[in-house]
Amino acid sequence: MPISPRKELTKLVPATHGSPDYAEMERLGLVPEEVIDFSVCSNPFGPPSSIRNGLTKAVIDKYPDTEATELRLALSQKLGISPQNMAVGNGSTELIRLAAMVYFSPDDAVVIIKPDFGEYEVASRLCGARIVHLIVKPEDGFRLPLDKLVKLIRKHKPKGLFLSNPNNPTGQYLSRKEMEAILDASSKCLVIVDEAYVSFVENDWPSQDLIGRDNLLVLRSMTKDYTLPGLRLGYAMANPEIITNLRRAMPPWNVNAIALKAGVLALKDAEFLDISLKKLRWERDALMAKIGHLYLQTVPTQANFFLVKAGNARQFRERLLQQKILVRDCTSFGLREYVRIAPRTPKENKRLVAVLKELNLKS
Repeated sequence: MPISPRKELTKLVPATHGSPDYAEMERLGLVPEEVIDFSVCSNPFGPPSSIRNGLTKAVIDKYPDTEATELRLALSQKLGISPQNMAVGNGSTELIRLAAMVYFSPDDAVVIIKPDFGEYEVASRLCGARIVHLIVKPEDGFRLPLDKLVKLIRKHKPKGLFLSNPNNPTGQYLSRKEMEAILDASSKCLVIVDEAYVSFVENDWPSQDLIGRDNLLVLRSMTKDYTLPGLRLGYAMANPEIITNLRRAMPPWNVNAIALKAGVLALKDAEFLDISLKKLRWERDALMAKIGHLYLQTVPTQANFFLVKAGNARQFRERLLQQKILVRDCTSFGLREYVRIAPRTPKENKRLVAVLKELNLKS
């Protein structure tokens, strides 16, 4: 008889993500390269040419710098914090699981907002933690009920709290005042704030100003804004003690040399980010308006993606996929009536609107 794994693994349900399911594409007779992917929320105008050209200088015949020294120094200059306040990961998902492994024990309570990124629950359950959900409702505009969250924290005394800011998939963004209220209520709880999409928020506030607190861990991705999802690159910001604890459990050489070089090059290309993000916000607003004119209800957002009320989300996605357009079915988020759409280039957005008109899909 095979050796059994930990009981937490046998009950684990993998998180669902955007991006093409290549087995599904093959089953449907679709060529993945011909499908326009609105399900992945990355910058459609990248990666910048400076990164493409510069990657030839990455040193691949030696082990990468396990401390990510050059990238942390570049980040410290950009963010105005010490390199000792940062750790670099193989994408922010690695850092999510690492934080859970370091801080959560079996039966610890962990608060998770619903809807939110599915990897928070996977990471917590792998550690045997007990999940406490707070449901955010469509009828409240998907705004986080701060008073309910504070009461939940006081009642359950959790070891951890995960939340994305802006939220994935709703695009709602918490203010600094709201975040400080959460941190004040969570003095004995590690608040893990995932800012994977914060670059796309027009009027964001600098969360690095709060990392002097003992209970805050901020995670960011460098793959969404610079269009580098294939390289996997993210970083954590926190006080030095939290960073030291993460690094103790971090695998050596966890980020490859090409990703590290891409991160350094990306930080030097501020012009690309400024220009492309302005274009993307314009495309988002224009696309939302056009979809709204088709009698499909959209949800206001501060991120680079938005929710559309689609009736039956699964069927909505399937009908679009038959036309070589992929959107994110939000059933896995608990939102069976919604799909998530991340705007792309003007030509691709025009194609989406044309297909929606042709299929006459309504909320």
